[in-house]
Amino acid sequence: MTDQATPLPVVEESATRSTSLRQGAIGVMGILFFVLSAQAPLTGIAGALPLTILLGNGAGAPGAYLVIGIIIVLFAVGFIAMSRHVQAKGAFYAYISAGIGKRVGTGSAWLAILAYATVQAAMYGLFGASVSALCANLGVTIPWWLPVLLTIVIVQVLGSLNIELGARVLAILVGFEFAILIAFSLGVLFTGGGPHGGSLDVAASFSPSAVLAGAPGVALMFAVASMFGFESTAIYSGEAKDPKRTVARATYLSVAIIALFFSFVSWMFISYYGAGSAVHQADKAITSGDSTSFVFNALDGMLGGWAGVAASILLITSLFAGILAFHNGINRYLHALGSQGSLPVSVARTNRHQAPSAAAYVQTAIAVVLVAPFAILGLDPVLTLFSWFSGLAVAALVALYILCSAAVIAYFIRNRINGRIWQHYTAPAIAGLALIGVLWLVVANFTVLIGGEPVLAVILLLVVPVVFIVGALTDRQHHVAETTF
Repeated sequence: MTDQATPLPVVEESATRSTSLRQGAIGVMGILFFVLSAQAPLTGIAGALPLTILLGNGAGAPGAYLVIGIIIVLFAVGFIAMSRHVQAKGAFYAYISAGIGKRVGTGSAWLAILAYATVQAAMYGLFGASVSALCANLGVTIPWWLPVLLTIVIVQVLGSLNIELGARVLAILVGFEFAILIAFSLGVLFTGGGPHGGSLDVAASFSPSAVLAGAPGVALMFAVASMFGFESTAIYSGEAKDPKRTVARATYLSVAIIALFFSFVSWMFISYYGAGSAVHQADKAITSGDSTSFVFNALDGMLGGWAGVAASILLITSLFAGILAFHNGINRYLHALGSQGSLPVSVARTNRHQAPSAAAYVQTAIAVVLVAPFAILGLDPVLTLFSWFSGLAVAALVALYILCSAAVIAYFIRNRINGRIWQHYTAPAIAGLALIGVLWLVVANFTVLIGGEPVLAVILLLVVPVVFIVGALTDRQHHVAETTF
């Protein structure tokens, strides 16, 4: 082994205390809520589902969620196998460093920061537009960037406090989102459909012909976006209770819940409208300028007039929960890079709560830099900030998944760890090949995904390799801390 041979540099005790995270601060459920809030369930349904149905494979959208769920489960097998042998801060950073090399790992960490930072900025855009629209309905006109600025400050404060506070806040917000969507879905399930002639047609949503109908690549891209952030289970390994078991349990739980939840709920919305008219209803909602009406009108029809109003408010809290979750995730990547020497060690400083406070300030600055140009230039926060950065984030994330799959195989070959062929080699190889196909679909359909021109698509896609290369060049050839179980 080359990466593990050189001893780590000695760190003074005072510096260790000032850069250490609080151990045993969070359990399986706490990590699970961070992951689920990163998915922002209501945001994924209200914001993405109408587009998935209209631009993707229509009534076959629920099947696309299941396909991606299966691929991610295969990926998670190798991901979890690494978590049992390599316990270090930074998830992708640690795993890819241990498998392929520190330089590639550092480039991957920068890619992860790019993915999380851009999707967070995208959520800020949708958040600002949603708050501005809600205020307009109440007779108050405010620019979209004003609530964004206020929220950036609030998120900075929460990110600098004890992680348990963040987990409790997210648990409450995510709980309400799941409750209203599950209540709707059970209502449709038990009544056998909706008032538009809908019915529970399994074949129309889950048969191979349904999944492959229309533009399945677009549907798969939105499905990938719905899985965004599940890998953050390993980011909190340094603060987890019994990380060897906690990370594995939280990862499998999050993947299973996300895939099944999005597939089931999307099927219920299609069943409410009917497989034959779901595309028309989605088109009608998007053409009206408010795509969320596809979901909110259905909630009103099934649960009563209060549901749409409640959901519009919960959409805002959903976005806030997701923004906070990505803020916490980015903080820990920055903290890992600082503690390993790829960024100034000051970035790894923690406060009296043993939270990565210095990284929190850096992350806040990144958010401001990404959002500010769109506000200054007066661009539409949904058509530009949200759509552009969502596409960029998906491309960066899938590239990370592919690198991590290769790193798992390389790690177990290099270390000659035998006995678990499926976990160490077969599942990661299948997942890696499938993810390469997904990445090809992302690139091929990128213009549709971002709703932009081909030149803009090329520019945004080039950001991914450029950031990776720049990150790799910042590596100082320190070696990742590794604990073998």
